Order: sequence, then C-alpha cells, then structure tokens
Amino acid sequence: MMRTRRSRTVAAATAVLLSLAAAGCSKSGGGSSTSAGSDPSSAPAPVALAGSVTFNQTNLAKLDAALKSALAGKDLSKVDIAMVVNVAADYWKAGQVGFLKGCSDLGIAKSKCTYFAPPNGKLTEQNSELETLRSQGVTGYSISAIDPTSAAGTIHTDVQKGIGVLAIDSPLPGTDAASLYLGTPNYTAGFQAGTAMKQVLGGKGKVAILVGSLTASNATQRIAGFEAALKGTKITVAQKVNDNLQASTATSDAETILANNPDVTGLYGVYSYDGPALAQAVTSAGKTASVHIVSDDSDAQTLKFIQSGVISGTVVQMPYQQGYTGAYLLAAEKVLGKARTMALVKPYLEKDGSTLSSGVGLVTKSDLSAYQSLETKLGIS
Repeated sequence: MMRTRRSRTVAAATAVLLSLAAAGCSKSGGGSSTSAGSDPSSAPAPVALAGSVTFNQTNLAKLDAALKSALAGKDLSKVDIAMVVNVAADYWKAGQVGFLKGCSDLGIAKSKCTYFAPPNGKLTEQNSELETLRSQGVTGYSISAIDPTSAAGTIHTDVQKGIGVLAIDSPLPGTDAASLYLGTPNYTAGFQAGTAMKQVLGGKGKVAILVGSLTASNATQRIAGFEAALKGTKITVAQKVNDNLQASTATSDAETILANNPDVTGLYGVYSYDGPALAQAVTSAGKTASVHIVSDDSDAQTLKFIQSGVISGTVVQMPYQQGYTGAYLLAAEKVLGKARTMALVKPYLEKDGSTLSSGVGLVTKSDLSAYQSLETKLGIS
C-alpha cells in the first residue's frame, strides 16, 4: 500500500544493518496441516529463502549530514512541515517516529511538525487534512498520495504558492512533485517479492495478487516487478484484486479466491496490511502448508506470521527514513531553496535521476530477531 544522522542511535542502527548484510540468511518453509480433502503431496516442496537487509542507510546518513550542515546557523523558525500518509496502518508508525525525530534533531518545534494518517484510508480524509494544513500556513509536506491523478491539480496549486511537496512511498509522475521521490524503488521491491515467490513455489503454480490500489504508482510498479521476476517460469498470475485499502476486504477476497481456485498455491500481498489479512485467510482455510504467502512491509502481525511460518517472507523498506530524511528535505527546501537542496541531493539519486532510495530488503524467519532489534534501536517498537 506498502524506509540517517550521525547520532548515536543511527550509528548503532547502521552497525546492525552492516552486520545483517554480511550475514548469510536462510529459511525453511513452515506450515500446518492442509485443509480436509486436499492432497499434501501436491503442495510445493519448501524452499529456503535467502533473507537480506540492504537498506540505503549509509548514503542517507551522508545526505542528512550535508543537509544539516547547510542549515546550520540558519533561521528555521518559519519552517512548518507535515508528513501525510495514505492509511493509518502499523507500517507508518516507523515513518511517524522518524519524522518527529528528524524535526527534533533540526530543532523544529513539534507543533510545527504535523503527522497525519487517514483513519480509513479515504481520499476525502487526505484532502481534508491538506486543506487544514494550508489554512495553518504549512510550508511543505511529504505525501503518499492515495490517488496520484486526482492529487496533480492540488499539488500544482500548492507548488505555485511556494509550498514544498515531496513524494514518499509512491512516486508522483506527471505532477509538480515528480522531480524527487523518497522511498523504495518499487519495481525493485516487487521483483524481489517475485523472486521469493518463485523460490517458494519451485518455479510452478498459480498466484493471486491482492493490493489496496491498482492505480497508485507504488502498486503498479511493484506488480510489474513481481511479474517480471516470474517470467520464464511456470508460474501464472491468476488474479489481481483491489481491496481498496481495507484489511477486512483483503481477507474476504483471499478467502473467496482460495475457495473458488483450489489450484492457487501462492498469494502476494502488496500493501502493508495485506500480509496479515492473507495469512488469516490461509489459516482459516487450513491451507498453510499448500499456499505460500509473500508480503510487503513489516507490520507487527506480519512479523508474527513470519515467525510461525505462515508467511514465507516479506519485502521490507524503511518508512523511518522516509520520515526522518523527509523532514530534512522539507526544511532545507524552505530555508535553502529547491535548487540548492536538489544540488545536495543529486549525488545520492538512483539512475533515474529522481529516486532517493530508502532501501529494500527481505525478512525471513531466520532474520526476524535481528530485524526486530534494529526496530528497537530506532525507537520504532
């Protein structure tokens, strides 16, 4: 649906990341009994997944330091920034922590740093909050847009008024915020999910994809990467289902898919709440041994299902960094101007010239303890 600084906290986190990246990680598939009447011999043999945590922490720490140095001695009293995400999910708690920590490290008052997550993931909720922020004199905001197309006009108006707009979590192509995206390279994340699915299914089977939006850039890019990873295999995508940012809908959709398609052996959950929703459906159907789940993000429930083996692996990103570095970028754009800010950012962009990666990795059961330790060090859990 769907990622520092030179302080002691990030130094410790970086050390953990480096040790994780250096460690070899593997996992044997877990599961429970199949549903009544199913044939256990038809289930794909468990295949070990190689987990990895390869976030872009080192580069972002350098960028944060450069931005902070450029802001040193400058008046930040007029900076009033916000982080506006697409749904009130556990995934975004890390982003909120990072955003408020970034404001604190820059000396920006908490009252000038607003975090907002639409309670029900509704476009009307997000738009209403943006109106409120404008009326309160916001100088810039980062946003994971629920509907990028409908947001284009609003973003254009805000940019024309001198309000900085930063795309996070999902790029905003075709808008005035297209020049910089802070988040996971979504095609890469989807490709990693597809590679994991290919491994756990042994290169054959049918999968269904469940997602909160079939139009948001992060979703379309992840699905494209996922499908690209499956090319050359005997795995086919049977369905792509939009759950409209509702976990309960994702669960009922998955239950329907499993009931009507007994040959589906894999489920890919694209948004953060999809992993737990699909795990509940598979568990209820008694198919944890025959249906493999690959998910995105690291909600607390997702990690519990990783531990139990119901979810084979989850592609993780760094929402913490989207919040933390996002605060630095919004403050810099207001104080230094966009041109100087982008000059500082340019050395750290991906090849596309607009993506500032917050990193991507894969957590499996064998990585779980180390990953949770990282979250604790960052103050996320």
